[in-house]
Amino acid sequence: MGGRPTFERLVRRFYEGVRTDEVLWPMYPEADLEGAIQRLTGFLEQYWGGPTTYSEERGHPRLRMRHMPFRVTPEARDHWLQHMRVAVDELELAPLDDAMLWGYLDRAAQAMVNTFER
Repeated sequence: MGGRPTFERLVRRFYEGVRTDEVLWPMYPEADLEGAIQRLTGFLEQYWGGPTTYSEERGHPRLRMRHMPFRVTPEARDHWLQHMRVAVDELELAPLDDAMLWGYLDRAAQAMVNTFER
């Protein structure tokens, strides 16, 4: 995929969109945005075969558990995917890499939905 530099670009571009999103922005820690950026970057880097720093620092990812405090509705999922799609597109990855990355991100986003109540 391109290692940490690729995931840094992806995540920073993603958060540019999140900052202007009225559905998603309230869920993110404005005071610790850089921390959120580094955590997501580290997680993706590890998931795609990079160093295990994320798990060494934070333990098992437990994505659903970590997202339970937030009301992740289908609408929030769709907004998350919209911003992530823009970020992935800007990476201009090879088609196979793009498809693999997008497939994972889409499945992960679907799995984070934890409520259908508005």
